[in-house]
This record gives sequence, C-alpha cells and structure tokens, in this order.
Amino acid sequence: MQLSELEQIFDLLEDRPRQHLAAAWAIDEHTIEAVNRAVDIGFLEATLVGDEKIIEQVCENLDIDSGKFNIVHEPTDAFAVARATDLINSQKCNLLMKGNLSTDKYIRAILNKEKGLMDHSSVLSHVTVMKIASYYKLLIIGDVAIIPLPDLKQKIAIANYLINTAHALGIDQPKVAILAATEQVLPGMPACVDAAVISKMAERGQIKGAVIDGPLSMDLSISADSVKIKGIKSKVAGDADCILFPNIESGNVFYKANAQYGSSEQAAILVGARVPAVLSSRGDSATTKLYSLALAAMLAY
Repeated sequence: MQLSELEQIFDLLEDRPRQHLAAAWAIDEHTIEAVNRAVDIGFLEATLVGDEKIIEQVCENLDIDSGKFNIVHEPTDAFAVARATDLINSQKCNLLMKGNLSTDKYIRAILNKEKGLMDHSSVLSHVTVMKIASYYKLLIIGDVAIIPLPDLKQKIAIANYLINTAHALGIDQPKVAILAATEQVLPGMPACVDAAVISKMAERGQIKGAVIDGPLSMDLSISADSVKIKGIKSKVAGDADCILFPNIESGNVFYKANAQYGSSEQAAILVGARVPAVLSSRGDSATTKLYSLALAAMLAY
C-alpha cells in the first residue's frame, strides 16, 4: 500500500493493539487535543504528566473528559519530563511525547546517562514524514532537527532510520536518495563522497531493505521531468520515498519552507532512543501532533 496522505496511517493502526503514551508537561491545548483524538481513534492509551489542575482546566475548556487519561501530577516541566522517562524505563509506557516544554529540556532528559532513554553507541536522530502538495506520495526525510553535520557513520544510521520508517509504513523496498548539490561524484564535496560510499554499501548488501542512490540533487530526487531532461539512469531518481540530507541547514530549510509555503502536512519523531519520541514544536497544530503520534505508534511495533 503506497500512502499518499498522512491520515492513511490511521488505517494501518486500525486493527493493532493500543500503545501507551507518556506525554511530558502535557498542559497545553494542542497537546491534550491531539492525545484526546488519538485515544478516540483507538491507537493510544495516554498518561499526561504535568500540573494536574492545569490539565483538568484545559480539558474542561476543550470539553474533553479528563477521565479517559491517566494524569500524573508534577508541578514543573523538569519534573514532568523526568517522570515521563521513568514511566518508559519502568515499561509502563512505550511512547514519549513532548508537551509544552522546550526542546533542549526534552532532549536532555532523553540523553541523560543515568535515567535517559539511550543505549550505548545509539545515535539519536529525527525523522519527518511529509505530505507535499506537489508530490504524489509521502516523503520521509532526515535529519532536519538534531544532528548538525552528520559524519558518515551517522548518515548510515540516519539511512537505516529512514528505511525502518518506510517499512513501518508498508513500503517494502523504499527508494532512498542521498542528497548533495550535484549528482556528480566530486571529491572536493564531502556530501558527494559520503553519498557515493553509502550507495555502494547498499549495492554490496551492507545496508539492506532499500534501493539507495546518490549523490542526487533535490530536483533529481523528486522530479521525473528533471531526470528525463538530464538523462540520468537511476531506480531512485525522480521517485524517492526517502531523502537523506547532508546537514541540518539544508534539511531544516526544506522542511520549514514546505511547512510555511508549500501547504505541506507533517509528522515528526525522534528515533534511536529505546522508544519512539514525538518531537513537535510547541506551536505545531493539534493535527500535526496527532499525525506524529500515529507515526510513533507505527514504529513502536
């Protein structure tokens, strides 16, 4: 099944058991509304960790029955995210979500060496699934938010995260484009060299479960017209399911430009921790957060 809309993820979750979410400092309307919709759709049970009085008041304002959630009272955002990670480590919950707290506090809790959610040598990264109006299917991209300048080892990890996400969404052999400014293998451009290495690794079976090509420019990754004009022969070019960006600047600009001006919808999560962790902006809509919860639930199986 080739997904073309994010809401189709709900169909994939329909007959699967509910996952249990710990939402850290879940005191804002968008977070509570998104979690409520996920509970109503049927793919989540939810624990809201935060100031109980504020949570109850927000639920009342939204006309939501707070009784459908397990509410764990914590008076500050720092205590709330620490308690939420404890719930994960004690296996009472298997999904994490950022509520109305800053990203740096959320990340620090995940990376905490004693009480965090990372195993030794794991790479924490960010995966986004986007529906762009001008592209006929969902596009899976990374990393646009966590790793500033991934080295080759980190790019290999990101590639595997993109592939795993595609598999979770029902794409058996995703087409992965390793992005650079040009499709030529230019020794003076590290992004081109890394892309060529990763492509050869996939060809030799060192990276499995996908068709990988690179370096590819952005136009050659997703535009069949550009592929035809430039005469490129590639199983990935013009039809990528996944794009691996060479640095955070290029990925973040692509993500935000499409979010602001491209009428795109997105779901965003952290991967590499022991459980999928929703990382949405505090300003994201309830719908974006709902899609992110659905994506996290898919990756929890």
